[in-house]
Amino acid sequence: MNYDNNPPSSTFSLDDIHLDDLSPQVSDSTAKKDFAQHEADERKRQLFNRIPLTLTLEVASVNVSLAELLAIDNSSVIELNKMAGEPLDLKVNGVLFGKAEVVVVNDKYGLRIIEFTGQSLSDLTP
Repeated sequence: MNYDNNPPSSTFSLDDIHLDDLSPQVSDSTAKKDFAQHEADERKRQLFNRIPLTLTLEVASVNVSLAELLAIDNSSVIELNKMAGEPLDLKVNGVLFGKAEVVVVNDKYGLRIIEFTGQSLSDLTP
């Protein structure tokens, strides 16, 4: 390093640090823009809170022919495509959203979320 023939000072004082130089300068117009953006975001959130969605827990599915469907009666057993104990599919508006398991809460069925698929909100429309 070149100190231009001036060795670094061996003494250091906290007074040498100017904290005002470290804080970003925010103008009134910037603060007003930030506040307006926050207000707009809050209105959007309130709008989203009112949108109804259908949450479905799907045990399993199976493809059957029309002939097989017509042959089903009260004693029929249809084999599904999931193993017992596997997590169930959690769907939002028919789109896979995650995996869950069934729990009982106060004598009612409930869901315990195990994982999410990572779908974005725009992907949750069929």
